[in-house]
Amino acid sequence: MHIWTSVFAAIAAFLMTWLAGFWLIPLLHRLKYGQTILDIGPKWHKAKKEGTPTMGGITFIIAVFVCFIAGIVIFSATGKADFAGSDKAELIRSMSGMIMAVMFGFMGFLDDFIKVKKKHNEGLTPLQKIIFQVMIIAAYFATLYISGLRRTTILLPGGFQWDMGLFYYPIMGIGILYLVNAVNLTDGIDGLCSSVTVIYTAVFASISGMLGMFGQTLLALCTAGGCIGFLMWNFPPAKVFMGDTGSMFLGGVVCALGVGCGVEFLMVIAAVVYILEALSVVIQSTVFKITKRIYHTKEGKRLFKMTPIHHHFEMSKWSELKIDTVFSAVGALFGVLAVVLAYGMFVK
Repeated sequence: MHIWTSVFAAIAAFLMTWLAGFWLIPLLHRLKYGQTILDIGPKWHKAKKEGTPTMGGITFIIAVFVCFIAGIVIFSATGKADFAGSDKAELIRSMSGMIMAVMFGFMGFLDDFIKVKKKHNEGLTPLQKIIFQVMIIAAYFATLYISGLRRTTILLPGGFQWDMGLFYYPIMGIGILYLVNAVNLTDGIDGLCSSVTVIYTAVFASISGMLGMFGQTLLALCTAGGCIGFLMWNFPPAKVFMGDTGSMFLGGVVCALGVGCGVEFLMVIAAVVYILEALSVVIQSTVFKITKRIYHTKEGKRLFKMTPIHHHFEMSKWSELKIDTVFSAVGALFGVLAVVLAYGMFVK
């Protein structure tokens, strides 16, 4: 019953997101809520993508939230989940994760709204973003702690465990901060963030299913359905962008699934595409600064043609479709590894 309810909720999220595009995209055009493209990106982006409606992530945020809540209500009404008893902790984890993702999405919406109003690609300042994100992460952990969910142990393959004690919260908080922004950076070309996230959520639907965490499975499948529905509009060439509204929400879901399932180690493996996207930016910046000092020049050396790394391949004449396909394949490969490890860790 649990899995079929989640599957139907995912289908509903797909349909709601896809159908919402018929209404939202023309509305965004009328409001002139188009994307402003930075000059530092690939030159053809400004010519081809300038003015494409943004904030399309609103469609799948609403769809995922509505379908997730509907699924929870159905579980409760059919008596398949005892939310007053043994399943209460799992409900709190999944609901807290859903709320965290929505709050990240709201922050992204503010950022997008400022951009379209000012007609440039600078919304909230970096400091404002960090403050908002830290507050959201702190609220998420506080909710779990107050509700009695105080696990501070990282589960590792082979039956090993690493009890981090109170260090768990700041270290994992930094990890969430990194990963949410890594997902945001992955949203740089048509269809990339959506397609990679479909793979990631499918992986976590499998892992949460092994663990019997129906709330997490529901969240994963609803998000997958919403992303596929959005791909109907965001597939190259995109008719709408998800904006920070959508990518920040997806970053929240990515972290909520990993932390909520208690498999942070497996989260890192499954999220390798996001992690490498952000790491490429860090490496590029570090190499640039170091070589600038070594050679005493105005500009340092660049390891990649452009970062995040999907732009490097784009500058190497890869099509957006090829990048989407290859990056999704890499995500799937590491996702399968995460599922295999999860099977060895949790299935007797």
